[in-house]
Amino acid sequence: MIKTPYYLIDKSKLLRNLEKIAYVREHSGAKALLALKCFATWSVFDLMQQYMDGTTSSSLYEVKLGRLKFGGETHAYSVAYGDDEIEEVLAHSDKIIFNSISQLERFADASDLHVRGLRLNPGVSSSEFLIADPSRPFSRLGEWDAEKIADVIDQVSGFMIHNNCENSDFGLFDQMLSQIEERFGELLEQVEWVSLGGGIHFTGEGYPLDAFCERLKRFAERYDVQVYLEPGEAAITMSTSLEVSVLDTLYNGKQLAVVDSSIEAHMLDLLIYRQPAKMEPCEGEHEYMVCGKSCLAGDIFGEFRFDKPLKVGDRLSFIDAAGYTMVKKNWFNGVKMPSIAVRQLDGEIELVREFGFEDFVNGLS
Repeated sequence: MIKTPYYLIDKSKLLRNLEKIAYVREHSGAKALLALKCFATWSVFDLMQQYMDGTTSSSLYEVKLGRLKFGGETHAYSVAYGDDEIEEVLAHSDKIIFNSISQLERFADASDLHVRGLRLNPGVSSSEFLIADPSRPFSRLGEWDAEKIADVIDQVSGFMIHNNCENSDFGLFDQMLSQIEERFGELLEQVEWVSLGGGIHFTGEGYPLDAFCERLKRFAERYDVQVYLEPGEAAITMSTSLEVSVLDTLYNGKQLAVVDSSIEAHMLDLLIYRQPAKMEPCEGEHEYMVCGKSCLAGDIFGEFRFDKPLKVGDRLSFIDAAGYTMVKKNWFNGVKMPSIAVRQLDGEIELVREFGFEDFVNGLS
């Protein structure tokens, strides 16, 4: 039995998402790039690369990881490139997407022979959280002014537009895409490719895939462009769990259970967005607040019901734990970092990575 805590990636569950991605690719003509900012666990790239066209990145290291471990098309994007990294970014990518006109002009000579794109900001998004809203006031994420973009249109062959955030509403996606067409339509007619970014939850249960495919195809035909999608969460949703063990139980007005993990260290987005972790639903009569073992008072996974009282040594499983977890895990409090395990398609569980004291030491100085 693998020692907790560990992330368990189930390839059979991952495959369900990948098959939907393949369906969209086939029926819409869009290409799909894995967003490494969300999920970069390369131990399962052998499966994912069979159903996707490549990767998209947010930094030099992600660009290099995508090229070396995934293959296919490698799109490079960053909010800002440094002078000391642009050469490597270009060497490891097929396309480079600049966040601003000033960055495009700064690296115009260096990228002259490269396929170049520019990020557009349409001023609308689906985000419910200001911290994640790319169209928030004074946003630095992409260019807004169509006239200024028109002045440099001859320097790029495509655009990237990322304004969907956990958007499971096809109607909202359709509405915002129409707004993009109204604002940037004349510019879209002058390029060869358009990435619509990630954050579109099209692999979710009940999502109208055929309507989605038809809308993408209609967009591509209207502007004669190759459409790209950048699924992150959509590629890995509900594929992974975080397996933990109960270390202690106590009562302080509520029944509490402390586990050998931490939201700040292992599921940071729960803390950032003030959201509870997920477990398989249970209507048992025993309710517990499940807490992490760090010293942060708010290190709480959430309140859950169980069929029987929890005791030390019991194992718990938090579901839907792939996105923005392994890429954000950290050594806060020196809490042991979760191992990474993969359940292969034949059902066998393979431990692919363990982290120990030396990893903690080597991350410091």
